[in-house]
Amino acid sequence: MTPDYTLVRSNRRTLSMEIKELRLIVRAPARMPQRDIDRFVASHSDWIDSHMQKQARRLSNHPEPTDAEALAYIRAAKALLPPKVAHYAGIMGLTPAGITITGARTRFGSCSSKGRLSLSWRLMQYPEEAVDYVVVHELAHLRYMDHSPRFYALIEQYLPDYRVRRKMLKE
Repeated sequence: MTPDYTLVRSNRRTLSMEIKELRLIVRAPARMPQRDIDRFVASHSDWIDSHMQKQARRLSNHPEPTDAEALAYIRAAKALLPPKVAHYAGIMGLTPAGITITGARTRFGSCSSKGRLSLSWRLMQYPEEAVDYVVVHELAHLRYMDHSPRFYALIEQYLPDYRVRRKMLKE
């Protein structure tokens, strides 16, 4: 049985799937037959089930905050994240071009090619150890703009338990 999904056709060559807010979105080439799309989705039913369950767990552990809670998280992020970035940047000998606090739902942080860090206020819903991991992770991108072994070795130099901290973000 093919799960329910939203189909987005476009001028692309390949099929892809993503799960957003417990909804399956399938992207397909404009002229691909529906039966081929359905077959593709059905063949990935195990992946779909496991990711739906994972996302449902994450949403139950971290429900969407009320407006008042979101404002409190934003204030906390603006107060806590810049000093935390400054602390770890000093220890690591790195200098970000700036810091932006965002409301990103699917990414806790990012680092632009110009060295600007973006950190989501949603990090305030997680333990401080997990927040430290995201800060160090994004700072490490100032040296390595990839996820190579050298990149993770740099993180491990400052957070030897980074794997445990990273796991906190996935629970």
